[in-house]
Formats: sequence, C-alpha cells, structure tokens
Amino acid sequence: MVHVLSSRILLHPADPERSRIFYGESLGLPVYREFGTGPERGTVYFLGGGFLEVSGRADGPPVPGLELWMQVADVRAAHEELSACGVDVLRGPVREPWGLVEMWVHDPDGHRIVMVEVPADHPLRYRP
Repeated sequence: MVHVLSSRILLHPADPERSRIFYGESLGLPVYREFGTGPERGTVYFLGGGFLEVSGRADGPPVPGLELWMQVADVRAAHEELSACGVDVLRGPVREPWGLVEMWVHDPDGHRIVMVEVPADHPLRYRP
C-alpha cells in the first residue's frame, strides 16, 4: 500500500507570471513556498488539504480535461470578488441537483476551476 504523506498538483503554464498573478492575486491563494529564480521560478500555493505548484513553462497547449476543484465557504461572495478582479467566470453560482453550489471559472491557460460550496443542509456536512 502507498502511504501518501503530502500531495500537490503540478501546473506548467504558458505564461508563469500571468498564472502567478491569477492564483496569488486574483484567487488570493496563500503561498506555501517559493523556489528557484527568474521568470520560471516555482510557487506552491495552499489549496486547503493540498497544494498547487505553478512552475516551469508549458511545452504545448494545456492538457485537455484538467480541472481544479476548490471548496470555498461562500461561493456567491467568491463570485463577487473574482468578477471584480476580472476573472473569466464561465458560469455564476448555481445549486446543482446533487445539492452543492458550484461556480466555474477559467485560469489564464483555460483550465476550468470549479468553485464549490457545501451548504449547511448537505449530507457531506453531517452523518446520520
């Protein structure tokens, strides 16, 4: 059995500085650590129970199907903040048939990010 101690998503953007501005300033993700120097230096952001590392530079177009799922406390407040920052909102907050409130945005390379709120009455919040 593999005993995972930590994990992170590795993202190699087309424009590293543009992505650092998006994740660090527009989304406001806190920095866990930085490494290297120059325009392709690495920045690792906290993602709740995981990490997102933005480093290097993409060799080609973004990987199709790569999506990030981020749980937030209030997706409607996140929608207001991100819209005010000019983030590309694909779809505003909607309560889905499965009970979660979801909003979709794009990062600068076109990766879809699903912002999710788990309402207080959702089964994920309690066990019967």
